[in-house]
Parts: sequence; structure tokens; C-alpha cells
Amino acid sequence: MTMTVFGFLRRPALHALLGQRPMYRWAWRSVFALVAIAILADVLAGSKPLYCQYQGQHHAPVLESWFARQGWISWPEEFHRNTWQDLTYTRAIFPPVPYSPGDLDLPDGQRLGPFAVQPGKSWRNRHWLGTDRLGRDVLAGMIHGTRSALLVGLFGTGLALLIGLWLGGLAGYYGDDRLRAGWMAWLSAILGVIIGLFYSMQGYSAMIRAGWAPVPAILVALAVGLGIPWCFIRLGRWMDRMAGVRPRRAPLDLMIMRGVEAVQSLPGMLLLLALIPLFHAPSIWNIVLIVGLIRWPGFARFVRGEFLKIREMPYLEAAQLAGIPHRRILWRHAMPNAIPPILVVAAFGISSGVLIEAFLSFLGLGVPADSVTWGTLLNQARDQFSAWWLAVFPGMGIFLTVTAFNLLGEAFQESLDERKPYLPARLRRSKTR
Repeated sequence: MTMTVFGFLRRPALHALLGQRPMYRWAWRSVFALVAIAILADVLAGSKPLYCQYQGQHHAPVLESWFARQGWISWPEEFHRNTWQDLTYTRAIFPPVPYSPGDLDLPDGQRLGPFAVQPGKSWRNRHWLGTDRLGRDVLAGMIHGTRSALLVGLFGTGLALLIGLWLGGLAGYYGDDRLRAGWMAWLSAILGVIIGLFYSMQGYSAMIRAGWAPVPAILVALAVGLGIPWCFIRLGRWMDRMAGVRPRRAPLDLMIMRGVEAVQSLPGMLLLLALIPLFHAPSIWNIVLIVGLIRWPGFARFVRGEFLKIREMPYLEAAQLAGIPHRRILWRHAMPNAIPPILVVAAFGISSGVLIEAFLSFLGLGVPADSVTWGTLLNQARDQFSAWWLAVFPGMGIFLTVTAFNLLGEAFQESLDERKPYLPARLRRSKTR
């Protein structure tokens, strides 16, 4: 029986467990709330109006700003030269928090506490969580910092999982005895991996310098990094056939796992700090890429262990006896059944990604100097211990986010335990007793 990611999330056992355990239900709802805050950060906190009528024209600046940055639409010159609060609107609707994370409240807004007197501030323009040493609103920084934390946690873990799933799946399914190829194919494969890795990294840096958006740049870099080895492998196999080279058993599992051990032998934080200077300019997407490149060995080892168990299942042996190619068995039958336990590890990996982002931004590495994240707010708390709100609120955000994802991972793991059948029918019978 195969299973997809959405199929796992719709399992009756998981939903019954979430309904029975309030702590797991809180974690599930908290994750959804964090994702919603990250997506709607510009709607919740920002100096641009959600809607405004200016000089007889209707605008939605929060939505239109992205199209204006791409050059697809043109704005009035006043929108570029003046701050949004200085313009006179016929009518306007601002976000609930009318501050962007980079707005400075000068000259009397530096290090205002949440309970401090804020003269001249209406209840709507008040700094509810205080300000930092530059006069930036902490609540706006917390809201937009959620986006930075989840970007690194979700996309960094997703990239690491993609690499680990591919390499660990190949190592676990094929092992050292199922894959046969000639020496030309293996030489081409090794050369293709080296060239693909080099050009994917160089291509990503070149695309970012050329003004590409980060997500398309990462996708193109992945396509280059995977496409070049695939082309070299096809070329090597063709050369083997043309030269009449006899295929021999290839120790694929041995080679991949020695590579995993070589990467894991390096200290993680040292490798992390060594990769940051390789990129052209600080960006949160650079941290996403770095987290994916240093976290994949752990996922590869776990995926390999799962595939070593799955490949001995009777339905896979039946598929092999039916003459189905190994490549199709791997991706169409073995891979979907490895998804549930992999999701458990991914949930714990997301919380680790959030901690890595907070650690790097706390040190001022990898993120732009003018960005506001949970880590940068914590960094400012070191200069003045009396500014307790700069430590309490970001620390609480990191703690709650990590706890929510860890509890969600525990819920995934417990729902897979067949000795604890959390089925709706069982729960209904237990309630009637």
C-alpha cells in the first residue's frame, strides 16, 4: 500500500490522536498559525496601506509592491519619493501594526519598553512590544521574523530531505549488489557529480548577482546539479555499450555511505561558518541553501535504513519477479511507503533549522545588516540588560516554534505505532464506557 504526504496527514489514526491529546492539538494549530503569520506578514505589519484611494485612483500597495519591484506595473512618483504616512489619502486602510520592521521611530523611540509612556502615540500607533535600540518596532520584527525562521526551517529542511531522500534511497534499495554498470559509466558518474556541484554553486551565485529571485535561482541550481550527473551517466552507459564493456557489480551503498561519513566527520557549525563567505551577498536564502547542504547526511542515513527494511517486503519481491524495472520499483512502490517515518524526522529537522537561523542571525552572519529577525533582536539584548523585552519576546517565539514542531514530530511518530491503535471507532467505544 503506497502513501503520499497528504495521505499520511489524512490518516484516521493521526486525526484521532490529535483529537485525544490536547498538547498535540495545540502543536498542530500553532504550526498552522505560524505558517499563516509568515505568509501574511506584510498584511499584519507594515507601513504600506492595505488599500488606499489616492488622487482619485484605487491602489492596494501591499499587493502591488511586488509587481512594481518586478517592473510589471508603474506607480505614482509620490509612492517612491515619500514615506507612506506622509501622503494624503482620500481613504486608507493600514495593517493592524502600522510599522515595517525597518521603520525608525526617531528621536524619542529608542528602547521603549512595552509599558513605557509613549507620548503622542495613539493606541493604534503604539509600540505594543516596545522598540529596539534603533527605534524599530519589536512586534513588527517578531511578525516578519516568523517568515525568516520558517523559510530556513521549512525550505532548508526540504532541500536537505530532497538530497537525502535521493542518495539514501539509492543506497538503501540498490545496496552493493543490485546495480551493475561498466567502468566508463562509473567514471562518467563521478565526473558528472563533481562538475554538477561546481556549476550549480557557481550558477546560483551568478543568478543572484544578476537579480534573479531566490526561489527560481535555487530551482535552476538544483536542476543543473542533478541534470549534469544524469547526462554524464547516460553518456557513460552509452560508451559502455559501444565499447562492449561488461557490466560489473557496483558498490553503490558503500560509496554513498563513505561520502556521508566524510561530511558528517566535519563539525557542523564549523562547516556552516565556512560556507557563508562563499556567497556574494548576505541573504536568508543563502542560509536556506547552506542548511540544506550541511543537513542532508543525517536524512540520507535515516532514509537508507528505511529502504533496507522496505526492500525485503513481499510486495517488492513480487514486483521484481514480475519483471518491473528496479528504477520503477524504487520510485513508484518503495519511496511512497518510506514517507511516513521520513515525515517524523523532517518535523524534528524543521525545529533544528529554526535554531540554526536564530543562531546565525544572533551572530550577525548570513543575513543582511538591516534585517530584523528573532536572532538579531536577541543580539541587541546583550548590550543593555534592562531592555528585557528584546530577550523575552524573541526567545519565547523561538521556544514556542521549536516546541510546536517537536510535539508535531512526536505525534507523527506515535500515530505510526501499531501497538497503540488510535482509531476513531476505538475512541468512540472507550467514551461510551
